[in-house]
This record gives sequence, C-alpha cells and structure tokens, in this order.
Amino acid sequence: MGPFAPATLNDKQPRMEEMTKRQDKTEKPARRASRLSEGTTKRPLDYELHYPGKQSTVEILDGPRSNPKLRASVSKNSDGNWRNRIYSGENLGVLRKLLDDSNVCGKVKLVYIDPPFATGGIFESRNGQKAYDDISFGSHFLEFLRQRLVILRELLDKAGSIYVHLDEKMAFPIKIVMDEVFGPTNFRNWITRKKSNRKNFTRKQFGNISDYILFYTKTDSYTWNRPYETWTDEWIKREYQYVEEATGRRFKKVPIHAPGLRNGETGKPWRGIMPPPGKHWQYAPKVLDELDAKGEMYWSPNNNPRRKIYFDQSKGVPVQDIWLDFRDAHNQMIEVTGYPTEKPIDLLRLIVSASSDPGDLILDSFMGSGTSLVAAEELERKWIGVDSSIEAVATTLKRLATGSEPMGDFVKGKKAKQPMLFDHPSILRTTLDFYIAEGLTWPPFSGPKKGKLKLQYSTFKCLLCL
Repeated sequence: MGPFAPATLNDKQPRMEEMTKRQDKTEKPARRASRLSEGTTKRPLDYELHYPGKQSTVEILDGPRSNPKLRASVSKNSDGNWRNRIYSGENLGVLRKLLDDSNVCGKVKLVYIDPPFATGGIFESRNGQKAYDDISFGSHFLEFLRQRLVILRELLDKAGSIYVHLDEKMAFPIKIVMDEVFGPTNFRNWITRKKSNRKNFTRKQFGNISDYILFYTKTDSYTWNRPYETWTDEWIKREYQYVEEATGRRFKKVPIHAPGLRNGETGKPWRGIMPPPGKHWQYAPKVLDELDAKGEMYWSPNNNPRRKIYFDQSKGVPVQDIWLDFRDAHNQMIEVTGYPTEKPIDLLRLIVSASSDPGDLILDSFMGSGTSLVAAEELERKWIGVDSSIEAVATTLKRLATGSEPMGDFVKGKKAKQPMLFDHPSILRTTLDFYIAEGLTWPPFSGPKKGKLKLQYSTFKCLLCL
C-alpha cells in the first residue's frame, strides 16, 4: 500500500446541481413533494473515495486464498449436512476461500461485523491477555475494511443484509465506501446506539456516549422481520388517547391522506371532499367506504374524516433507528466474557431476529467474543465466525462451552469457571468445526507453560479434546 495520503471525494460526473438543472428541463416529476425527501428519484452513484493503494474489485476477489485445515469437530445435534464453523486466521484469505464454497457463497443471509475502530490502541481482555491491535488508520483502514466488504457482498444472499458497527472516527468515510460497494439505494439505516452511561468529561466537548451501526442490504428484496418494543401503560394512554364507547376499545386518530398529487382514484373526491392541497387519499374511495361501514372512521364536528387505529391490533412499538437499551456492560451482575469491546447479547439478538429467519446462515468475520454466534445459535440459525486473534478464538470457544461470567468476578479476581468438554449442557447445541489457517501452530503455544499461559493452554486442550 502506498504512503498515507488523505482520502478525498472525487466527482466522476458533473456536479449534482448541474445534473438536477438539466433533468428539471427534460423530466417532470411524477408528483409534487411536500417534503425535501419525498419524490426523490433513484440516481446512480456519482462519487467515490480515492486514496493510495485502492485495489480494483477484480484484484480483491482474485487475491490469495487461505487454506485452513480442520483441527477439531464437535457434534451435538446435527442440522442436516450443515456444520457451524470457526476459523482461526486472518479473515481476508478465509473470506476469499469461502467464495469457492458453494454452501456459503451467495447463501449468507446476514453479516454482522464489529471491526477495529482505527483508535490506534492495543486492547487486552480483562484477564490481561492481548486481544488485538487497532493501529491501522486513514486510507490504510479504509482499504482494509473495503476489501472485506467487497468480498462480503459476494457472499451475501440476494435477500441478505449487512450491519457494520463503528464509532465516530471512521463511520462517515465508511458510509461512502459502503455506498460504493453496495449502492446508495441499498442503504437502510444509520443506527445510533447509546453505548454507556453519561460521562463527566473534563475535555471541552459533549460527552461521547454513542456509536453507530450502518445497515445495508444486497438488493431491494431482503429479509425483514420488523422488531417491536413492548407497550407500557403510560405509553398506551399517551398514544391511544380515545376509548370507543360501544366497545371500550382504545384507539388513536390518524390522517387518511398522504403527501403528493395523484391523478387516479386516490386523487378524486370522496363523499364530496377533496384531499387537502398537494395531497391524495391513502386509499381509493371504495376502500374508504368499506372502512367507514365497519366503523373505523372518525368524523370530526367540522366533517374532517380520520381513521381509527385500535390498540388491540398493535404488535407493539416499531423499533426506530436510535437504540437506547443496549449499553455495554455497566454493572457487576451482567454476564460478560471479559473480551474488550464485547457487545450486549440483546443487541445481536435484535439484529439476528430482524434480518434472518431460523435456518439462515449468519457470518461474522470479526467475531471477537462470539456474541453474534451465540445469538445465532440461540435463535436456531447456522453460523460462521472468523478472527485472527488467539484471544478472540479462545474466548468464543470457552463461551460456547461454559457461557459467560458476571462482570464482578473479573473485578474481584475470582477464579473463572474451569473449562469443560462440549459433552455437557452448553450454549452450543448443534455442531462446530474448528479450522486453523496455514502457518499457525495449534495450540498456539510452545515452551514452558506457566501462569496465564498455562491456564490458556489448558482451556484449548479441554475445549477441543487436544
């Protein structure tokens, strides 16, 4: 990779303003929009990031492949011909190898990755073991992640989704990279997660308590199981303020019109009433008549129709793109693995449930403590995990076998649970094949084994029957 230079935006076509002016002369919009975001047509990507060392897609896909070797297998309850996998090794070569696997390429329904954040730091687990280096930055980091995103896109099913977890340092340039790789029209959400409690900063800035998840899909047709929050009594009374006298059912009143002009049935008068200026009916007059006949229309004293939405027909409150309930471990009773940057299990349960179905394949190529794999296992999905960190692999294997520990045990220095074989009740309920990349010695220790090294070695030996 060439010397570091700032990444820059490059316009490959005339400015958007000039394009818009030309289009306005030749195209007439289908409808008039009442909001800036309404009525925007899909346009091809006309920008990208340029930086030293940026490879072509062909170079990325045709690069050297890893040749991992099967080191150990665990079988509990088999799911047909599929076997879950963990790969210990650098993920770029492993991902390229998966391109040649007909059981994986084009079959992955969900990718979740929590890559390094370009912090410049070296991270250790709570037991003092080195977890990983996060020393790549600038254009080097952009290309590091872009190469993996290009391959992950090829591995995704047509109905697949990808979630990329980042912080404020690189989320914005990676958003541009993902627009380039997946297409801007396949961008779904910029999710903001509250990661911690309030901070008493001494620096001259607002407290930093959030990080971000970029959600893209491979195509317009993707798996989506809308998640809901549970209603509270206070929330119900605030949202559904009215009670129907005849039935006692709670309801709220909503408009029956929507922004934009229409020339068809929804733009015509209903009961002698035209839609408000610049708007149209949400339903054809025939459907509105049916709703009114069923008693699902509310007529105000000034003859303004609104639709009744009943509380008992609600599945819950649809989850939005600001997530406040998934903070990192913040009290000593929460169970954790001790791995740095570990994300809450409920966060991954939400993502896995929303963007995959039971039996679908989940891939995490920066698996860390294995939270995504645990969520996939619990929710009856197939899964693949990859990581270059020995500590990450050890943590994930131990977690699948013996679970997590209350965070207070790490703080107080209590002895961790003794590693055990997979022949007892464990998080792993199906199968596991463990692979190591070429060039790695496994277990990755040599010489005298004392103290922490002895404990870590015994963990591998016990877990994998070595």
